[in-house]
Formats: sequence, structure tokens, C-alpha cells
Amino acid sequence: MMPQTTPAPVRVCPDCDGHATAAVSLGPRRADGTLPTVTVACRTCHGAGAVPARRLALAAAGR
Repeated sequence: MMPQTTPAPVRVCPDCDGHATAAVSLGPRRADGTLPTVTVACRTCHGAGAVPARRLALAAAGR
């Protein structure tokens, strides 16, 4: 019988919960019907959605 391994802990960013980027609208629609948007990345994970284990431990400790 093969030993069971423990899966690696998920390192989801505590600030964005894995939703690392968001499109934010900048105002009313343009004359051609498009909506001007800007893409914003999470400051903690820099748009990756996950953080290194050490940074996650520090965030859990409230630092």
C-alpha cells in the first residue's frame, strides 16, 4: 500500500482571495460605445493571486 502524501497548503493571497486583477471603469461610455477601463493589480501579490509561504505566515500573524 502506498503512503498518502499531504497536499501542499494553498497560498492564496489574503488581500485579494486569489482574484489578483480587476478592471475598473473610468466613467461614461465613449462615443463608439466602448467603456474605458484600467486594470488594477493587487498590491500584496502583484497580480499573481498567491503569495510565498513566508509572506502568508506574516499576514496571518497580523504583520
